Amino acid sequence: MKKPSILVVDDEPDNFDVIETLLSTSEDFEQETQTYNLHYAANGKDAIASLEIFQPDLILLDVMMPDIDGIEVCRRIKAMPKWSAVPIIVVTALTTKKDLAQCLFAGADDFISKPVNRLELTARVRSMIRIHQQYQQLANFNTQLEAMVQNRTAQLQNMLLEDALTKLPSRTFLVQELKERLKAGDSSLALVYIDCDQFKLVNGSFGHAVGNQLLMAIAQRLQRHLRPRDLLARMGGDEFCFLLHGIEEEQSLEPFLQEILQSFAQPFAVANCEIFITVCMGIALGKYSDHKPEELLQDADTAMYQAKLRGKDSHQIFDRQMHLAMYNRLILENDLQRALEQQEFILFYQPIIKLQTQKLVGFEALVRWRHPERGMVSPAEFIPSMEMTGLIVPVGMLVFKQACEQLYAWQQQGWTELTMSVNLSVRQFSCTTLLADIDHIIAETQVNPANIKLEITESAIMDNAESAIAITKELRSRQIQISIDDFGTGYSSLGYLHRFPVDNLKIDRSFVSQIQTENRNYHVVDTIIALSNQLGLAVIAEGIETKEQLEWLQKVGCQYGQGYLFNRPLPASEVEKIYLQS
Repeated sequence: MKKPSILVVDDEPDNFDVIETLLSTSEDFEQETQTYNLHYAANGKDAIASLEIFQPDLILLDVMMPDIDGIEVCRRIKAMPKWSAVPIIVVTALTTKKDLAQCLFAGADDFISKPVNRLELTARVRSMIRIHQQYQQLANFNTQLEAMVQNRTAQLQNMLLEDALTKLPSRTFLVQELKERLKAGDSSLALVYIDCDQFKLVNGSFGHAVGNQLLMAIAQRLQRHLRPRDLLARMGGDEFCFLLHGIEEEQSLEPFLQEILQSFAQPFAVANCEIFITVCMGIALGKYSDHKPEELLQDADTAMYQAKLRGKDSHQIFDRQMHLAMYNRLILENDLQRALEQQEFILFYQPIIKLQTQKLVGFEALVRWRHPERGMVSPAEFIPSMEMTGLIVPVGMLVFKQACEQLYAWQQQGWTELTMSVNLSVRQFSCTTLLADIDHIIAETQVNPANIKLEITESAIMDNAESAIAITKELRSRQIQISIDDFGTGYSSLGYLHRFPVDNLKIDRSFVSQIQTENRNYHVVDTIIALSNQLGLAVIAEGIETKEQLEWLQKVGCQYGQGYLFNRPLPASEVEKIYLQS
């Protein structure tokens, strides 16, 4: 261990000899002589000049010296940042309080009166050396801590600017780069915002570890399309974004976009599996924008959202009308939430007729929105929004409850054979509480479940066939009937049809409206009815509007139908006036 260095500053060399002797003749002589390295300076200037040479841990400073006295030397040393922490013990014959106060004001840490006493000297030297060593340890610790903080800050900054999984630049880095380019006046740039379609199915089927491997593979494939000065960033989740330069016109982007889409045509080899992924892209052009970086990113994200509405492998370039569309969508979503809270949703009922006898057999419950300012709002306007936001789940259960309450009321009036058809959306059908909610409502309303028909679209069934089979079996065990709605317009479920516990098929109005003897739809409807007869299923035709359509459906053996030929959807009060008087 390095011995502490003591600098003795005194214009009398004999005083140095005295101090050396006193420190070397202490009670533990051997220890003291081995503990300190003593150095001598004859005046203040020499003392200051020798600081770098001797590197003192303590200074013993005489006050009464020629040229520069000890108080001034003390003041100058304490003003030097490197040496300000070195303790200074003033050795002086001055003993008045005023003299001692001057020493302390100059920065002295302690003082010893002349003549010097051995015990006092050794005690004060030891004390000051110990304090200085503790200070140095604290200074070293602070230096190490500062280095650690700087290193960690650099790591965090790197983490902030780099995506941990793919090692691509992060969203933060992209925003900074975009800000710099826009500030520099570079408007010939484009953002291409990329979102993977249904990526959650990969995580759900294979797990997040495989999902992460797939994301890294996607990042590597996208990087192949980088040009000099272009940037590819991971925005989070399954979203990526290109920052492209030199884009003057929309047309120049088309080859690049097609390259990206084409690159996803081949599957990704991940975890011994081949996984196919499609993407949608939204594009925002810098030349049409005076926005801030985050706003330009929002434009690209908005365009990407619009692209997803059009289906997989789609892309959309942002235009300002989308802002209005998004604003209107937000207003609509807020109004729909309020409508649910304020109970603005009501039901209309469309009659379902037995075609051969043209007798009433039941109704389909259809939701309507009675807006306090706009009046009746078309379902085509608000149903898609409820599907996207998930509001269709609570509204759907509200519709089911109102329909059950109304059917029970009509059953109590003596119309015990009437059936009530209620639509189940894709989101409702995949809701984990569906069966429990239905059980609760049937118990609460006391309706006969055998008179309830739940209409489910082909897409809801085919999204997860095995799960759909299990749910429909549970519903059938409750005596609830199951209808496949819009049959023939979605996935081809003929191969699965015999496995589903289904009671009815509903022929979509698009087939009924174009029925002609030589028309392709003629053969489709004929085939559906023939298949239904073989499987023992009832067939209901939607959208019957003319007598010719009715006669043809009667001829081919369609059992039931609904449409404007019989009546439009009606409120409950009109249903009772027209159909339930006798």
